[in-house]
Amino acid sequence: MTGTAADLSTLEERARAGAVPAADDGLIVCDNVVRVYRTEDVEVQALQGLDLVVDEGECVALVGASGSGKSTLLSILSGLDLPTAGRARVAGHDLLSMGRTERLGYRRSTVGFVWQQTGRNLLPYLTALENVTLPMKYARVPRRKRAPQAQELLDALGIGYCRDRRPQQMSGGEQQRVAVAVASANSPRVLFADEPTGELDTASGEEVFAALRRANEELGMTVLVVTHDPLVSDQVRRTVRIRDGRTATETLRAHGAADGEEFAVLDRVGRLQLPREHIERYGLRGRVRLTTETDHVGVWADGTIPPGDQGN
Repeated sequence: MTGTAADLSTLEERARAGAVPAADDGLIVCDNVVRVYRTEDVEVQALQGLDLVVDEGECVALVGASGSGKSTLLSILSGLDLPTAGRARVAGHDLLSMGRTERLGYRRSTVGFVWQQTGRNLLPYLTALENVTLPMKYARVPRRKRAPQAQELLDALGIGYCRDRRPQQMSGGEQQRVAVAVASANSPRVLFADEPTGELDTASGEEVFAALRRANEELGMTVLVVTHDPLVSDQVRRTVRIRDGRTATETLRAHGAADGEEFAVLDRVGRLQLPREHIERYGLRGRVRLTTETDHVGVWADGTIPPGDQGN
């Protein structure tokens, strides 16, 4: 998605002018978040006023096509990047106003992160146990407590038997489960995972997601997973879909239900992204006709005469 400098300035000014706290509160709150990347020749709008609220204790899947903005959002929420405009807050931390020291402490203790590439998560010359104890050192956990806590965490995630293995002695699925343990080492409030099953087969992916689910249900962490894997998105109660840098739809599932109910998301300024299948099915494009009914709003393709107007 590209635009002119004037277009992007207007986008940023609108986001800043409307930057008030979101109506809903939660552990993660994104309010009209904008992220613009600039180079000499082009400016790209990665996020275009995205809104998102995640409550404490949720396990949420974030899905979208390549370039939709989901990885950009995860980088912002994990403290690795800054939004251009809007507001983003995680566990009481304002991600736009944090100084260098607070941001470092935030990444060490408030959030944990699991990358898609197994090689980015673990140091190759350390054992699984040593990898898990390493972040505890930076959080100043007493030395005598590190190994017992790391072993307990590995056991809780079903990977305790790998304690003395180095990454090259483990399968990809085992490495990712150890990576979940590393990300959980300092008991963060939020655990972020960027395509954690993207390089794994189905069976290994199931084991990794089981570890993420344990981190959520047994260790009490809020989990936000970016994924293309339908296996992952089908196993969470809430799936948020991003399209063109904004939240488009959400799917909510009851416990144990195979299917969920899909909702379009109306943002704070009244924008609505209809699901693509609805747009194609009803031939919606360009200008559409809106009708006000007693209990709903009708959306009609231009040139279509709504039933109530056919006699006029």
